[in-house]
Amino acid sequence: MISRTLSTVAGVVFLGVCRAVSAEPVEAVLDNGMKIVVQRDERAPVVVSQLWYRVGSVDEVNGRTGLSHLLEHMMFKGTPTVPAGEFSRLIAQAGGKDNAFTSRDYTVYFQQLAAPQLPLALKLEADRMANLSFKDSDFASELQVVKEERRMRTDDQPAGVMAETLFANAFVANPVRYPVIGWMDDLDHMRPDDLRQWYRQWYGPNNATLVVVGDVEPTVVIAEARRQFGPLKPVTLPERRPQLEPEQKGIRRVSVKATSPLPYLTLAWKAPRLEKVSEQPPYAIYMLSAILDGQAASRLPRRLVREQRVATDVSANYDMLGRGGALFSLTGVPAKGKILTQLEQALRQEVARIARDGVSERELERVRLQLQAGRIYEKDSMFAQAMRIGNLESIGFSWRDDAAIDTNIAQVTSQQVQQAAQSLIDDRLTVVTLLPQQGAKPRLPTLPQGDLKNVR
Repeated sequence: MISRTLSTVAGVVFLGVCRAVSAEPVEAVLDNGMKIVVQRDERAPVVVSQLWYRVGSVDEVNGRTGLSHLLEHMMFKGTPTVPAGEFSRLIAQAGGKDNAFTSRDYTVYFQQLAAPQLPLALKLEADRMANLSFKDSDFASELQVVKEERRMRTDDQPAGVMAETLFANAFVANPVRYPVIGWMDDLDHMRPDDLRQWYRQWYGPNNATLVVVGDVEPTVVIAEARRQFGPLKPVTLPERRPQLEPEQKGIRRVSVKATSPLPYLTLAWKAPRLEKVSEQPPYAIYMLSAILDGQAASRLPRRLVREQRVATDVSANYDMLGRGGALFSLTGVPAKGKILTQLEQALRQEVARIARDGVSERELERVRLQLQAGRIYEKDSMFAQAMRIGNLESIGFSWRDDAAIDTNIAQVTSQQVQQAAQSLIDDRLTVVTLLPQQGAKPRLPTLPQGDLKNVR
């Protein structure tokens, strides 16, 4: 009954989406190497514009971490013709909003505004792609904002401490081990010219993808993008050398102390990223994650939280799309009266149960329907549509691979999920425990909201 209901709801939503969204995006590549992807969506007279640069913390090196993220902040400090703060003021004056974010794999700048105002956003983005200028004093003040962001989001937050500790210890060579915001010592020693050089190295049309979704005519958008970005010269991109992770030869255990009311535990196994659409193992691991966690009926919350009461919170996580190393992780908080070793044993038992017995077709079908519904609801958002396109394009795939990826996930079998669970061996495992310390509660932001506009 639940499966039929989910299927019916998904089908109704899908039909509604299809009536308003064109069959597929339209793509063009400018002579300077910049790619443009436009998805028409006529449900509202608005547009989402996202400019994706293929540069993030996985492109950084030890001693120079945090460059991508801090440059994102500095991109709002103006050009010779658009002074600091004017970019966002002009977008707001046109009735829109703008912001940006940095990840391990890319840096993204976006605007949401009325469709007729799109040329303004493209003009402003083309200007700062080629003509960014900032004063040393602007750098100094923004650096303090980023340092405060690091203290607020990582140093003073148990979850932030856990995540940073995990990646720094699970990986020893792959740059995914660097925090996106950078190590504090690297921020302390960063100089304005470090960012100017980073900008010159990576911010060019041949390292960017423009994604536009909304009530627009694709050919008109491409023509306008060609007019604004076409004259810009490509840059000579630095050579990207693979930094392969050496084979792990035993379980790693790390404990970290932090101010927290509760202890935390994370079990994380190295797992393969999706490098080719046809590769099967990442899809099976993705399905394993969805079976263990995703909603209230999933195995981990049902068994460990409600039935065994060994945890108050538990989750599974795996992202198969990216340019760096990947982890399949299980994270939990022990229930009152339980200790971390009991929680670790319970988590391991759930993985071992699937490795031994597999999963039923009924459970697989339930998860397939949930994932299908989630993807359909995602298409109901212009911003989410643009994110999906930009993400695929920026990590080495194409928006054309989207349907094949969904199909491959849906075709994962019980045997393949069982094999995925069996692949989670101790030689690939890193265990991180957070030991709670008494102290002040995690701090709230102390800077004015305006100063934190582009905090990520």
